Amino acid sequence: MSRVKASTLDGDLQLVFGNPVPELYEMAAGSAASPALVRALELRSFLALIEEQVARVRGYVQADMDPDRDMRELSADKLCLDAHWLEAALDARDGYRTALRELLCTVPPPDQRARSVHTAQLRATATLAPSAAPAPQRAGAARARQL
Repeated sequence: MSRVKASTLDGDLQLVFGNPVPELYEMAAGSAASPALVRALELRSFLALIEEQVARVRGYVQADMDPDRDMRELSADKLCLDAHWLEAALDARDGYRTALRELLCTVPPPDQRARSVHTAQLRATATLAPSAAPAPQRAGAARARQL
């Protein structure tokens, strides 16, 4: 059984990085992991955690609203608190989903990452004629003091 909790964007991660999420975590543990993969998995971990919170709060609200529940146990204050908690959890979930999607949009496809790009480094060199080279300031001052 995997210790990795599922998130709603696991399919997107697999599509972009080319491996299932558990394998991505193994890759990220290595020294050659790309910074984009590490950041994506960090965001994914937060997303999975907050999605678990959303589900938990939803469960509380559903249990409180169960038609078979004793009406005397119903509390407007508790429902209001749960509504605020749910709103905060949903806002956080939306923020993590947006951040992770934006990051995934910047990652090149796996086939483009595999190809290394070689660029020629051009070096500009120029030589000046001895008479055209400017003399450093104070170069003559040291000679004048010695005379």
